[in-house]
Amino acid sequence: MNSPLRMARSSPLRGTVRVPGDKSISHRALLLGGLARGWTRISGIARGADVRATIRAMGAFGVQMQQHDDVVIVHGTGGQGWRSTNAPVDCANSGTTMRLLMSVLSSLGVTGTLTGDESLGRRPMRRFAEPLRQMGATIALSGDGVAPVYVQDGARLHGIDYSLPIASAQLKTALLLAALNAGGSTTLRGRLDSRDHTERMLPRFGAAIRRDADRIVVEGDAQLRGVFLEVPGDPSSAAFWIAAGVLVPGSEIEIRGICLNPTRTGFVRVLQRMGAHIETYVVRNEPEPVGTIRVQSSTLRGVNVEAGEVPDLIDELPLLAVVATQADGVTSVRGAQELRVKESDRIAALASLVESMGASVQTAPDGFTITGPQPLRGAPVSAFGDHRVAMSAAVAALCAHGETVIEGAETVAISYPEFFGTLQMLKGNAP
Repeated sequence: MNSPLRMARSSPLRGTVRVPGDKSISHRALLLGGLARGWTRISGIARGADVRATIRAMGAFGVQMQQHDDVVIVHGTGGQGWRSTNAPVDCANSGTTMRLLMSVLSSLGVTGTLTGDESLGRRPMRRFAEPLRQMGATIALSGDGVAPVYVQDGARLHGIDYSLPIASAQLKTALLLAALNAGGSTTLRGRLDSRDHTERMLPRFGAAIRRDADRIVVEGDAQLRGVFLEVPGDPSSAAFWIAAGVLVPGSEIEIRGICLNPTRTGFVRVLQRMGAHIETYVVRNEPEPVGTIRVQSSTLRGVNVEAGEVPDLIDELPLLAVVATQADGVTSVRGAQELRVKESDRIAALASLVESMGASVQTAPDGFTITGPQPLRGAPVSAFGDHRVAMSAAVAALCAHGETVIEGAETVAISYPEFFGTLQMLKGNAP
């Protein structure tokens, strides 16, 4: 068992950092590489536990890959190299791995059982299985609609016209991946306002896709080809340095090589609206806008975050709760009910975190309200087995009075293994 991590209030943070490759893009690049024909070379891939789970799981289904540091070469066979297995395939804590593999296996006619850790075993899978069943997939779940997920070789999938009931990038991507090997075309409508990495990446691999504000259409029987891809830095990981730079007096931080996709920069836009000194610079645009973020310590004011903004900062909302405790006035978030079914119940977790450190928060089924500024004091806090809660607790500790003890800090390895090393570097660069 890992020992709790002890942290204290920080001096100014100064320096230039690069964050791990984007986790969402890494998952998608690996899977599309496994469906393409020819080699796909992915550089800058995320090295956290979630992406490692996708690499291991694809290997268990017969996909051949080579990895050296942050470069992975996928030996694509146009989907023909995937094979059924009777042994359960462990997706660890990665909901993206399980949900997207459910789709890929169904589209290829590959039989397999997908399992995960205790946390993943509580996360909902029915909303993914049901539209895939409409396409002809044979998928069985446990009695509560959760893992293990059993995918059976069945009839070939066919395209459907489907309206997304929620803004979910995972659900949208699962259906787009299934559509690639289905008969006919697949049209998605409804809540399309979520991360669009898959839509940006599909043409790069040679898929026929059309999209506008109201629908996405993908043609089946796709002939994908291997490509070279460079994964930009993960905005969800960068968010912790953005928040730390804003909150710790005297700080100046620059983050380079970061993905600046508008569907991923909602946290930056909200902090700018709160008065944060944050500048962004795009240096290239294809297939993702990539550039630099510069941040300085700032005086903040509270804001309202509406439901329409939530999909673009869903992963950063626990961190926003920490920031809100230091802002002048009321910060309110609504429309974030999806936080209840992440790696933890993140609304309950963020409330526990800020309340343990002496701040008050009002929670709702779909969000929270915090009135600031409220001083934070060091205290024992739990990460609840959630990497984003652990890093949010670390940021809170940087501006709290007294010692903070984080139980479960090792969970940062799920997405950002180098997090605490980077923090020490930023502390060391301060004058």
